[in-house]
Amino acid sequence: MPTPTLTALHVYPVKSLAGTAPREAEVEPWGLAGDRRWMVVREGRQLTQRDVPRLALVVARGRADGGLSLGAPGMPRLTVDAPGPAEEMLDVRVFGDAVRAGSAGARADAWLSRYVGAPVRLVRMAAPERDRSVDPRFGRPEDTVSFADAYPLLLTAESSLAALNSLIAEGDHAGEGPLPMDRFRPNLVVGGTAPWAEDGWRRLRVGDVEFEVVRPSGRCIVTTTDQATGERGKEPLRTLARHRRSGDRLVFGQNLVPRTTGTVRRGDELRVLG
Repeated sequence: MPTPTLTALHVYPVKSLAGTAPREAEVEPWGLAGDRRWMVVREGRQLTQRDVPRLALVVARGRADGGLSLGAPGMPRLTVDAPGPAEEMLDVRVFGDAVRAGSAGARADAWLSRYVGAPVRLVRMAAPERDRSVDPRFGRPEDTVSFADAYPLLLTAESSLAALNSLIAEGDHAGEGPLPMDRFRPNLVVGGTAPWAEDGWRRLRVGDVEFEVVRPSGRCIVTTTDQATGERGKEPLRTLARHRRSGDRLVFGQNLVPRTTGTVRRGDELRVLG
């Protein structure tokens, strides 16, 4: 068996939009630096690919000044400034959690509203170090998270995806496979492990950064969305329902909480600590 290593990194500056794959990233207590610090809201609540699959086609890139660059099919590229001291503050909700967020401004709102075809706003989390806690059943009282669904980071394994694609190939919707890893929108992708080995991990180190593995990731309809076209199918949920059910959840990948901070890089060795 080859040495387990980090083979890819993914940062999604805006929740549910396409992101970037840097060679390295800083790990903060609430996730990778710049990951899911922004979110699209409609009537004050999160708007994601669950609601608008075409959000997958909007590419968001973080800027060094804390702002954003947005691009989408048929739309002019937009530069979004980082919210300043005089920013409008809004009360928004993400999966029931109340969060105080700063407005990105009228230009960003108009651009996204035109793309979505309905009035929406773009907001930025003001203080990820305090504004939203992880589920206390699976974390410590001080653990916080950005606008990610529930936990700071998501890890997936190349071997487990290969195993899942083999199962899809045996099923009724074999024509939909093999699926790429981007369907699962992970932060960390690892290679050199046995299929489903991550199910047994409880603590691990990537490079010099330690993580606690807190819970398998329950998957939703977003995984059925082709991230290159915005079109939906049946997989992988149909196959996960047959082979990867945990209670009422269909699982793929593992949610992580950082226990130290630092830099992770493609090629870093992964060590299972427990």
